[in-house]
Amino acid sequence: MGRRPGAPRVAVRLDLRLIREHPGLSRRKARDVIEKGQVSVGGTMAREPGREVEEGAVVVFDPNRRALSRARCGLPVLHEDEHVILVDKPAGLLSVPSAPGVHDEDTALRHVQEYARRLKPRGGWAERVHRLDRDTSGVLAFALSREARAGLIETFRHHRIERVYLAIVEGDPRAEAGTIDAPLREAWVSGRRGVARPGEEQQSAHTEWRVRERLPGAALLEVRLATGRQHQIRVHLAHVGLPILGDPVYGRPAAGRPLVRRPMLHASRLAFAHPLTGARIAATSPLPDDFRRALSALRQGGTATRSVRGGSGSRVPHREKRKERPGR
Repeated sequence: MGRRPGAPRVAVRLDLRLIREHPGLSRRKARDVIEKGQVSVGGTMAREPGREVEEGAVVVFDPNRRALSRARCGLPVLHEDEHVILVDKPAGLLSVPSAPGVHDEDTALRHVQEYARRLKPRGGWAERVHRLDRDTSGVLAFALSREARAGLIETFRHHRIERVYLAIVEGDPRAEAGTIDAPLREAWVSGRRGVARPGEEQQSAHTEWRVRERLPGAALLEVRLATGRQHQIRVHLAHVGLPILGDPVYGRPAAGRPLVRRPMLHASRLAFAHPLTGARIAATSPLPDDFRRALSALRQGGTATRSVRGGSGSRVPHREKRKERPGR
């Protein structure tokens, strides 16, 4: 009997799925054979035991396949196969070098490239597909083959991906959900972007958000992107009066707030179709410690004492469930 239309997809960890299909394997042995490259999902090698596998996916264990090196990546791996790897980037780490030709910076790309070379000393290769801001934590994808990169770039260019972020924002949202459809100007002024005015060169930008939790003078939002412009979430949320907590560029002074050292923005989930097989890839990143500490402090209420009202005593103007017009 097939899955009912509209029914939620059922997913299970790869190591648990393997044990279910091969009861003779212990949990440790299942993890071992996956990490050695002896298990494939939908025809593609999978080397991450914690990878989520949908119920209908074909999982094959081949004990006769030559075991690969069990090299470790310098970053937590959320998904890995022969062509694609998704890692958990910590805040403070650059995604890619800050400028072309710079090779001495510590970047997520450098970690993945070193890992790829350890896996395949004679042909290991990895390259960027997209990026996260330095101070944004969470899921970041890289290509491990040139064929995969070409497909992934098309997938991201046409926004055929699911991107979910979590953000702690200052202020009290008037609605439970909102849509922000406001193009961003192409030009940067003093390291800042902004919503475009009529006549300015611009990029379309569409952001959807909903309240996950209300906090004293703040809120935890789930944010979904239909486009992926640099600083899009930070600019859009500040534009509607809900700046991200700890954002030194678009945010508010931190007096009276939990001590945070970066914008409280986390790339929680990334999902898309595999560029070569079409199988769905999905990865979720757990909340980092600093994000959880900020939430805990806000839930206690005692540290969130600063008023969220403007100088006139009125609430920050805020529009939800209505598209923003350029220049407003």
